[in-house]
Amino acid sequence: MKNERKIRELITPQMVIEGAGVRLQRSISPQASNLFDPFLLFDHFAFNEPREGALQGFPMHPHRGIETVTYMLTGLVHHRDSLGNSGVIGAGDVQWMTAGRGILHEEMPRLSDEKNIFGFQLWVNLPAAQKMTSPRYQEVKENQIPIVESAGMQVRIIAGTYAQVEGPVKEIAADPLYLDVSLQPGTTFTQAVPQGHTALAYVFSGSGLAADQSINSPQMIIFEDGDSVTFRSESEAMRFVLIAGAPFEEPIVPYGPFVMNTREEILETLAELKDGTFIQ
Repeated sequence: MKNERKIRELITPQMVIEGAGVRLQRSISPQASNLFDPFLLFDHFAFNEPREGALQGFPMHPHRGIETVTYMLTGLVHHRDSLGNSGVIGAGDVQWMTAGRGILHEEMPRLSDEKNIFGFQLWVNLPAAQKMTSPRYQEVKENQIPIVESAGMQVRIIAGTYAQVEGPVKEIAADPLYLDVSLQPGTTFTQAVPQGHTALAYVFSGSGLAADQSINSPQMIIFEDGDSVTFRSESEAMRFVLIAGAPFEEPIVPYGPFVMNTREEILETLAELKDGTFIQ
């Protein structure tokens, strides 16, 4: 690759409590500065130690103006929403929910046989022209996610393309790349990323090098611009998710579970919640 991306910033995730006592390791959160456009939030979640005792998860709550992406590694989450949809996101499954003009939904955990549960949630912004579209889901089961394996490497392709294999998530405004990459010791991985796209990687297991810089899990990597990213595992295995997408370069106003473009749109959203017209 001609222009390998260097690391702009390393973020150590911070512990937060959300929902009904869910322990999260949060790397990025919605900010008006919109530094990671089009990405708004990234959480590494575990329901293993809820503050309130019994598992509670995320009871019914609203979203507008964004997409929420849930990727489970262990355990499962039962979800249902105000439109009558319900189902289970199991280990290895992905749910890409486009909230659009508005949805109420809940996500409630169920432990694996090993009595634990964890995965990731990513929030992706929508451009102004799509913030009030109808809500929709892309639900992808583990066996629908293609896997490319080579010496010392396994790549699960959720969105975008790796080694000419395309992921199942389609028609997303941000033109995303979402890969789950596992490297055995002494393995090098390189992926093309379009110039101008925002590129992040969350290393959640092991350690190694990214752009020739040492990385220890858990750590979120923010890359500078360029046309490719390179990782190399050394003495131990390494696993990470690589996420990239096209920025919209629009102002945003985040307010809790809503991300709109103006303060007036946020006030309108809150008024609709109050008068019962939020869901159509």
